[in-house]
Amino acid sequence: MATFRLGLTGGLASGKSTVARRLAELGATVVDADRLVAELYAPGGKGAQAVAELFGPDFLTASGAVDKPRLAARIFDDSAARTRLEAAIHPLVRQRFEETAVAASGIAVLEATLLIEAGYKPGFDLVVTVEAPEAVRLARAITRGLPEAEAKARLAAQGDGTRRREGADRVIWNEGGREELERQVAELWEEIAP
Repeated sequence: MATFRLGLTGGLASGKSTVARRLAELGATVVDADRLVAELYAPGGKGAQAVAELFGPDFLTASGAVDKPRLAARIFDDSAARTRLEAAIHPLVRQRFEETAVAASGIAVLEATLLIEAGYKPGFDLVVTVEAPEAVRLARAITRGLPEAEAKARLAAQGDGTRRREGADRVIWNEGGREELERQVAELWEEIAP
């Protein structure tokens, strides 16, 4: 069983995944909530079933997987639909993380964009958010190939980060270069490593 549970969050292009990769390199068991959602959205998955129940079978592909582009278009245009989807999917993600954490030793990390908003904080020993100014995050997202309009829509859907920062136990600021980010991760690891 994991001796330490770390919640890792941050908005689009904040550097959260870079921090997660570094923690994995240092020996943590890292679980990516997006990867869990992809598994849940596969044919026959509990997430696919939930999407069909919420929005109808037209939101599934012929194979029974979630039609992700169609679902994304729906939830980014309709905050009530997004809230219903999150209420159905977040508990499934948390359950899958807990199953992994029970089987892990040392440090188990859940990397999740909406960790605070989903109410995941209870049960974690520490919650860390990775933050960067919105203009920096937008530029990074576009550089990585996300169309500007979609990047702006995702940033808007995630809010300004105030709730994440207020809900987290620690903030890692990713405004500088890679070296500065790695220094902050090393400090975090030194504090939490068994």
